[in-house]
Amino acid sequence: MREHAVAHAAGGAARRSARLTARVGEGFEDVAPLAALPVGELLGAVLTDGTPVCLYNDRGTIGAVRDVCSHAEFPMSDGILHGDGTLECVWHGARYDCRSGAVRRGPATEPLAVFDTRVDGDRIFVASRAHQEPHA
Repeated sequence: MREHAVAHAAGGAARRSARLTARVGEGFEDVAPLAALPVGELLGAVLTDGTPVCLYNDRGTIGAVRDVCSHAEFPMSDGILHGDGTLECVWHGARYDCRSGAVRRGPATEPLAVFDTRVDGDRIFVASRAHQEPHA
């Protein structure tokens, strides 16, 4: 879901800044500029608690999964985002559904943790915690 901050000529910057701060307080962290993640690309980021996340842009949908392959702990952000919405770990070829984290091809057997994301203006925000259970 894409959300935009509302900015007005008088005082717009202050309102925008307060809104972004509130988002972080709601459990979301500002991790990257939107321009750093073109369609079809991956980008690694680190949350404030040290959790690595792999951001993806799947045909205009921004999302995030844990940036560690569940098979061999290789960074998913060094992998490939395929046009069918799967992320491939280039070390051993495991593939995951980018939106659900589900394994689509072995050797991996465990899904990737999925993080909620928000886009606000030109910034990408990621939830501080992954979903409790990765989607099957």
